[in-house]
Amino acid sequence: MNPVLNGASSRRLLRGSCFVAICGESSKFAAINFMARFYEQLSAALAENRPFALTLISGVKGSSPQRAGAKALFFPDGKIVGTLGGGCLEAEVHARAKKALQTGQPATFEMVLDHDFGWDDGLICGGSVTGLILPHAPQAAELWRQLAAVTEPIRWGVKKDFSIALVEGEAGSPLPAAAAQTYDGTQRTARPTDDWFYQETVIPPFALWIAGSGHVAQAVAPLALQLDFAVTVFDDRPELANHRFFPPDARLQVGPWHELLKVLLPKTPAFGLIVTRGHQHDALVLSEWIHLPFVFLGMIGSRRKARIMREEFLRQNIARAEQLDRLACPAGLEIQSVGTHEIAVSVMAQFIQKRAQAMTKS
Repeated sequence: MNPVLNGASSRRLLRGSCFVAICGESSKFAAINFMARFYEQLSAALAENRPFALTLISGVKGSSPQRAGAKALFFPDGKIVGTLGGGCLEAEVHARAKKALQTGQPATFEMVLDHDFGWDDGLICGGSVTGLILPHAPQAAELWRQLAAVTEPIRWGVKKDFSIALVEGEAGSPLPAAAAQTYDGTQRTARPTDDWFYQETVIPPFALWIAGSGHVAQAVAPLALQLDFAVTVFDDRPELANHRFFPPDARLQVGPWHELLKVLLPKTPAFGLIVTRGHQHDALVLSEWIHLPFVFLGMIGSRRKARIMREEFLRQNIARAEQLDRLACPAGLEIQSVGTHEIAVSVMAQFIQKRAQAMTKS
């Protein structure tokens, strides 16, 4: 068996992280799974020019330590990148991945996580998982690099012959028969889902616009980047809105507010967070951002502040009641947070929750 990558022609893509919609063999619908820069890590593994096996969970029934779409890379020297959930499940797949690296043969696996299988390692979830072990994954290097730099939805999967295929179709919908181009340039038809072990749609990260560059913004931005949001910080203070205070991957928009507020939202879904240096600037930003189609918009402040701004906006016809109903102020989940870093955790916990809800609806 010599599985090869079935793929479309290469695309010019920018660097970025991604998250994915999963459709495993045992799934009845597309679920949402978030991969924290996994494809960037996979691309980095390719640069090491060492063999590795890509393993993934393609289906879950009942309780399990990970969801469908969880992935890990196993190297001959024992190095692991990613996780399938740890414990005896990961140890067993690791042993099988080592064998696959020796033989070069891909394989499926199915494990029941019951009392007999996992008691010694404390893993008695009671569910079952199915998955794939793909020692030939490095052959699909072009695809992995595309996924690491995704700027538009890309759908790929593993067919029943273990070939890794780039396919076409609507994200989150059953895969129709569609034309696909193989890695060697020949034409092939992508079959319906019965011919696939696994399918996944990888889409660009959600954008996060942060108005303000003070202490809270400085705490939120690096955490948001770790959680695979594409962060842009807006402020009129270059002494704060610079890469001494923000990570290199954070985009900075610096200038007068009347110019910053003309910037158009990206095509990808976007979140907004208003954390400027005072109520006046918060109100200025809110007067514009309340009209933009954010997936979710939050503002740091008290409920009293929110009530006063709402009354003023309605009185001056700046925004309608239904628009203001979409604003979360105070932003963040209620965790009794104290200090900027705890506030950042509270805010990002809420944004993760809203992102998952948005993806489920879509």
